Amino acid sequence: MADFCMPSLGADMRTGTLVDWKVKQGDRLKRGDIIADVETDKGIMEIEIFMDGVVEELLLETGTKVPVGTVMAKIHTEETVKNEVVPVTSSAPSIPAPKEISQEVSQSTPAPAIAKSERLRVSPLARKLATELGVDLTTVKGTGADGAIEKADIERAATLQKQPVSAPSPTVMPPAEKPAAKSTSTSDFQSGMRRAIAAAMSLANRDIPHYYLETRIDMSHPLQWLEAENQRRSIKDRILPVVLLIKAVAKSLVDVPELNGYWVDDHLQVQEGIHIGFAISLRQGGLVTPAIHHADLKNLDELMTAMRDLIARTRSGHLRSSELSDATITLTNLGDIGVEKVYGVIYPPQVAIIGFGKIAEQPWAEHGMVGARPVVTATIAGDHRATDGMVGAKFLQALNAHLQAVEAL
Repeated sequence: MADFCMPSLGADMRTGTLVDWKVKQGDRLKRGDIIADVETDKGIMEIEIFMDGVVEELLLETGTKVPVGTVMAKIHTEETVKNEVVPVTSSAPSIPAPKEISQEVSQSTPAPAIAKSERLRVSPLARKLATELGVDLTTVKGTGADGAIEKADIERAATLQKQPVSAPSPTVMPPAEKPAAKSTSTSDFQSGMRRAIAAAMSLANRDIPHYYLETRIDMSHPLQWLEAENQRRSIKDRILPVVLLIKAVAKSLVDVPELNGYWVDDHLQVQEGIHIGFAISLRQGGLVTPAIHHADLKNLDELMTAMRDLIARTRSGHLRSSELSDATITLTNLGDIGVEKVYGVIYPPQVAIIGFGKIAEQPWAEHGMVGARPVVTATIAGDHRATDGMVGAKFLQALNAHLQAVEAL
């Protein structure tokens, strides 16, 4: 019997709220299947399972706030080792939750197994409001995604519940939703997101001794090659300059693997897979850095497709847990909004973050001649516990070399 535990989706995550089980007792699972939806400060995430097996028991009710590492379900596997606990979590190392949080649901677990009957999709906020207002969730029709019951649905049901019963009576139309409700929800989300970012960045600045390096890279040849390549393509198949940067970073990590890993238990753990966390801003505010898996093995077209898909799913709230937990390094690009240089803060337990500014014409001296060239400033922030400036310098050197040999990307 193996334990499926609440995974850590980053250094800033301490708890998550179980929104919905995607499986029931007796279901057969294979590696990569979605087992549950969990709400964090960064939104609702699809949680994957990382082994094959059969659901033996679901231990928590939906709506439960669950600390990282808490057992949520029992999975029967053929590989289960006798008397050994095998936590089913994501592949990246997790950050231990504070002791005062780890006991938060100890009194509520194990809970009775969830019944096999169909479950309601209810947001945690809506469930709490329903309890406060005495609204029976089984009588409420959800208007959210996939029929999920949201806060506005509960408010509407509570209003109708208070209407006096008389016959005959005209049809009571649902009251118009108050604009303030949506604004409050967005405000709550932004507040939660900022708290999550603050927690991670405070940890990073407190525990990680950063070093910073920068270099200017002549983008004349890469952009000329890209322009010629895009002219042969339809508009929808064209490649953006940032894709060249992503692939060049991935290939540079093959050359300098010390930057592709985690600092855990006071030593560097270099990772084989190169999973680049790509910083994506959200329309409602905040930042998420999901991973582009195996970026070094993807060609430019595959990277372009993966990036577009990741941006769309990040902004629509359909990320998988592995995409938030597996990043081995982070890339941030603020050039599209005019920033010339960006110095990032490392996201623990990663050991480096790469930054790119805008590609802009700058003076460039070569062979005794000065002219204007399209130039990008690339920066690296490294963890001085794991590497030093020499390693960072080798990475930036490799990055420049790969961009100048753009045909080989």
